[in-house]
Order: sequence, then structure tokens, then C-alpha cells
Amino acid sequence: MNNLKNLNFISKIKHIFIFMLLLILYTLLCASSYAETVSSGISDSVFRLHVIANSDSEEDQALKFKVRDSLINYMSEISKNVDSKEEIIKLVNEHKNEFYNIAINTIKDNGYDYDVNINVGNFSFPTKVYGDISLPSGYYDALRVEIGEAKGQNWWCVMFPPLCFVDVSSGIVPDSSKENMKENLSDEEYSLISDNSNEVKFKFKILEMFENVKIFTAQKNKD
Repeated sequence: MNNLKNLNFISKIKHIFIFMLLLILYTLLCASSYAETVSSGISDSVFRLHVIANSDSEEDQALKFKVRDSLINYMSEISKNVDSKEEIIKLVNEHKNEFYNIAINTIKDNGYDYDVNINVGNFSFPTKVYGDISLPSGYYDALRVEIGEAKGQNWWCVMFPPLCFVDVSSGIVPDSSKENMKENLSDEEYSLISDNSNEVKFKFKILEMFENVKIFTAQKNKD
């Protein structure tokens, strides 16, 4: 009789264990699916600028910001009537030579002879805060500008929707820029990057976790 009870107890434990395991797997699957959907939605709507300094020396870092300013000034002039990510990518590709010349001339004007490598592609980015807007880590299409050996610290911003062209030092992104982002994102995606409630922060952390794993795995595979 005791043996039968023990067998029943063990059977119940096994069933509970299997149920808990399936529940965990289902939760992870749902979280992964959510992260993939939202991350794709955000990255598909954003185009970024990525400038990498020659080194971390004070002079090279100062030069990086001068190159950045020159590129942003030019971009702000030619992108005034751009309404979509596709348009901004087309515009950047059409003007790659101009971006190159602007970067090279800025470098020469400041007394350096570094070369510049310019690419339009899909690159990994860490989480970045622009005032009260936060973009999760992940892969984003971007204009990448590498100065010299490109071994210094990075600088990046969002070219579309246009956050490169606003002053976020106050910690607040202007309503016009937020409205632009809102028009290019779903309600869930926009809430994720702009809402600071505990529930949204938790979702943001989930998204960040899965994207960081994806980036780490991709980098491992490259190595």
C-alpha cells in the first residue's frame, strides 16, 4: 500500500515538473516572439549614424565630434523633405561621395591625414538613451563612418526619425521629434521606447536581454 502511495506521489511530482517545464518553455517562447517582433519593428523604422574615432586620445575624440558635426549639418540640409527610412537610405547612398569628402576635408582642415571608410549596412548597437527616448540594443541599419584605424570610442545618433538634429542635453526630446517617431512606430513600439512605467521597463529589459544574446551569439560565430 505504501509503495502504491509512493508511486502515485512520484507520478504527481513528475507531472508537476513536466507542467512547470512546459510553462517555462512556453513563457520563454512568448517572450522571444515578443522581443523579435518589437525589435524588428523598431529597427525597421530607424536609420542611424555611427562615427568611430581613430583612437581614444583626446585629440582623436575631439576630431570625431568635428567630423560628426560636419556630417550632421550636411545631412540636415539634404534630408528636410524625407518622410521614410527608405528615402533616407536612398539619399545617403546617393550622397556617399559627398559624405566622404566632407569627412576627409574636416579631417584635413584640422591638421590630420587620416583616411575615412564609409559604409551603409546593418550593425549591432548597444542600448542608447536620447533624452527621454531609449532605443534598445539590437541590429540597426546605419551610415558608419570610420576615421583612420577606427579603434576609438563610438558616437551614434538617429538620422531617421531625425534625433541627430535636436539638442537632448536637457533630457527632453522635443514633441515634434517624438511625433515623428510615433508616426513610424506601432503603439507598442513607441510605448516601449518612451514610457517609463514599471511594466514597460520590464518589457524593455526582456527585449534587451534577447537582443544582447543575439548580438553575443553573432559575434561568437564571427570569431
